[in-house]
Amino acid sequence: MIYFKLLFRYIVNLIMKKKQQNLPAKTKQNEVITVNQEKTKTLDITNKLHHLKNRSEVRKFLPDILGRVLARIWIDSKFKEEFEQDPQKTLEFNGVYLPEDMSIEFQKPNSDRPRIVVYEQRPNSKFRLRVLYLQLIMMAGR
Repeated sequence: MIYFKLLFRYIVNLIMKKKQQNLPAKTKQNEVITVNQEKTKTLDITNKLHHLKNRSEVRKFLPDILGRVLARIWIDSKFKEEFEQDPQKTLEFNGVYLPEDMSIEFQKPNSDRPRIVVYEQRPNSKFRLRVLYLQLIMMAGR
């Protein structure tokens, strides 16, 4: 439920966010100078590079990032195609690097509820351990 709220908040921010422009600032004696505001792209999935090193960092930071990924998949078909073909490469292109023993899988890409699953594969093991997954789920309440 928390992830859905974060996802909803992210989508609302994407829709409602207006482009910021340089703001004029008055100085002494009617002099006008321009103050630059930091501009961020509304469709970015993260504001900075994330080099995740272990399972605890993945569990701490990746759910928020993957929530943004799901939101972007929902509204950006080109991003969805890229993520469907190679999710890990798409994340790396956007500044999110997983540990070497982690892999990511995009499941049910053509359904209404796509799922992103993160696995950990231990060295010398054939088995993968599911670390976390995120899926869009619509819930109604009263």
